[in-house]
Amino acid sequence: MKIIAEKLRDLELRIAAERGTFSFFALFLREDSPDKWDLVASSAWLETNKEEGLSYLAKMLRTALAADELMTLSRIVTIDQNDPALQAIHKALKTEHSVIEVKDVNFFGLQIKHAYVITSQHEAETVGREAK
Repeated sequence: MKIIAEKLRDLELRIAAERGTFSFFALFLREDSPDKWDLVASSAWLETNKEEGLSYLAKMLRTALAADELMTLSRIVTIDQNDPALQAIHKALKTEHSVIEVKDVNFFGLQIKHAYVITSQHEAETVGREAK
């Protein structure tokens, strides 16, 4: 899964350059999940038009991952940037365009068996770096 996480890091960089930065971008393997990972994302541009943003993310995933890699993903989950749980994660874990592996944590009230966090930063830290 680390290889897929690294491919997603590269994809996150491309999307950030095209659409705008993410405040959160990660892969989660929930405790109750049968080896299917969730892509979890938060950004201002996703909140502007969630349906179009999800469609765009799905399209970009299909260009970045092989069919068998796509099969490891269960869903795309968007998180509101003002979600208090997201703010708590930002305080605990700060990274941008990297791959940080964490295990056995609780994010958003869910027990996460395994996660790869690619970007976690306060929205205010992304101001001025939004794509034009």
